[in-house]
Formats: sequence, C-alpha cells, structure tokens
Amino acid sequence: MTQDELKRAVGQAAADYVAAHAPQGAVLGVGTGSTANCFIDAIAPFKDRFRGAVSSSEASTVRLRSHGFAVLDLNDVNEIPVYVDGADEVNDRLHMVKGGGGALTREKIVAAVASTFVCIADASKLVPVMGKFPLPVEVIPMARAYVARELTKLGGEPRLREGFVTDNGNVILDVHGLSIDDPVGLEARINQIVGVVTNGLFAARGADLLLLGTPGGVVQHLPR
Repeated sequence: MTQDELKRAVGQAAADYVAAHAPQGAVLGVGTGSTANCFIDAIAPFKDRFRGAVSSSEASTVRLRSHGFAVLDLNDVNEIPVYVDGADEVNDRLHMVKGGGGALTREKIVAAVASTFVCIADASKLVPVMGKFPLPVEVIPMARAYVARELTKLGGEPRLREGFVTDNGNVILDVHGLSIDDPVGLEARINQIVGVVTNGLFAARGADLLLLGTPGGVVQHLPR
C-alpha cells in the first residue's frame, strides 16, 4: 500500500471508531494535516449524528464546512468526547511530535479539552525515540532570536520556518538534531522559555489510542 492509501485506511478506521463511540449530538475535535483530512472525508457521511466540530486550523475549518459540518468556537463548547488528529512522530507511550503543518497550539488546546485523543498515522511515524522529525516551536515574533538561543542551549539547532505565519500570527522555529529521551520533561522545559507559545511535543497529554496504518491493515495501539 502507498502512504496515501495507508492514510485513507486510518482515516476510515477513525471515522468508524468515532461513529461507534461518540454519543449522538456530540461535538467532535478535528485536527490538521493530510491524515486528518482523510478522517474529515471519511466522517462526512455521519455528520448528521453530530452537533458539529471544533477545528484546530483554518484549513480544517474550510474542509469541514465543505462537507456541511457546523464548525463551533471552542469557547461555546463544554466537552469534546473524541479528538482525532495525526502525528509527525509517535512512540510506544503515545507521546507525539506534532506541528509539521504549523497548527500545534490550537491542536494542543483542543486535545486538552477532549476526553479521548485518537492519533491516526501510517506505520512510518511510529519510532522508538523521537527527534528525527524537527520539533516545531511556536514563538512570539519579537522573541524569535532569544528563543533560538535558548533552544540551542538544549542541544538543538533551531531554524526559522521561512515564509510561514501561524493562524495565531506567530512564527515557527523547527528544532533539528534532538534525541528526545524525556518527552514530558523537554515539553515542560521548552514551554518555560519566555516568548514560546507552545511546542510540538504532545507528551504531558499524549494520545489515548493510536490507529496505525500498516500494509497488513489498521492496528490499534494503547499507551505502554
């Protein structure tokens, strides 16, 4: 199977999971990226079962609305039973690196509200140690140079994501060269740097379920 076929398979598996487990009239949390797009397309036939969705990016909002979903403001929603999103890397404890699409802050906010976080990914994203994929860090623009110096002290090589501004009006520093042995600790340490909005480690709040697309089919993983 191609990578695109694997993404479509996990998107469909996530739609089947949500249709079976989310209560009637629930609000869904929806992530961002190519794999999340596959989920949006797959859940569209079930849209009448849900009150609407909370989106983690403007791009996902456009796609949801194109399928007829009501997209709700998170401030108007008390609970989200299920949040579905992809990952750039994930380990066997279901800690993740996210933010390749630049939506990490809104993704982290929606994930924090959700009761269950379902991560969907193809098999190439499951790794023993995260860090090969550069770690995105969203930064207030005036703090870019300072934050870069502080990230260098942590052993990384931060590079500005050229020509990119987040939906929140901030910039992204992609940190190369890390070997992330302590995801929870590193997530907290980076978030304490003044000027950082948040970073792409989803470890303090990792996924509850991983649906992994493999050549043999979609496999479910729980945190170890």
